[in-house]
Amino acid sequence: MPKHGKNYLAAVAKIDQARSYNPKEAVALVKVTSPVKFDATVEVHIRLGVDPRHADQQVRDVVVLPHGLGKTVRVLVFAQADGVSLAREAGADYVADEEMIAKIQAGWTDFDVAIATPDMMGKVGRLGRILGPRGLMPNPKAGTVIPVEDIPRVINEAKAGRVEFRVDKTSNLHVPIGKVSFDENKLFENLAALMEAVKKARPSAAKGTYIRRVTLTSTMGPGIKVDPAQSQAMEVSE
Repeated sequence: MPKHGKNYLAAVAKIDQARSYNPKEAVALVKVTSPVKFDATVEVHIRLGVDPRHADQQVRDVVVLPHGLGKTVRVLVFAQADGVSLAREAGADYVADEEMIAKIQAGWTDFDVAIATPDMMGKVGRLGRILGPRGLMPNPKAGTVIPVEDIPRVINEAKAGRVEFRVDKTSNLHVPIGKVSFDENKLFENLAALMEAVKKARPSAAKGTYIRRVTLTSTMGPGIKVDPAQSQAMEVSE
């Protein structure tokens, strides 16, 4: 087994491993249990009561976190004609032309979100082997294949903290909600927004307990168990 450093062990000592914390307590703890010197990312790991082998039990959606992720989001747009000028005016970091498409085919993926208009999906489809494994492939279900007129809105949402979540093959979600430098209220409200979105994304075919376990952690930090019932009761304040 790998040996943990003294900072990690000191962080673990602050957590009662036998306890499930309420969301406010968990958010406070995640801020003081980060063992690294940089501004770590805070992540939520959620165990779902679904079987992702079945198409009717997939969980995939997006959420706009009210306080963003605390990082610069680089947006690439696949568009043509009027879509190109709309994307540039809305602040897209890259608008993919033939040269950039060839660059992506060669392995370049120096961006965080890719958006496409439907008329570009023939070209984008050829990039699936590059974009797919990195979670960058535009997809209608994720709201990243959009009509031209929606380009400004989706770019603005992406830069403001729009996060896609998707259940993995082990029935888990792994979603960032900010940085440990965020104040507790901002992390709490981002967590509340995520939990609301996950509840709304429940497939009708899912039976029994839907949200089974919730864990909050920071980059390279220990996990903090969050009470699932209290997590599901969270609401975004107006």
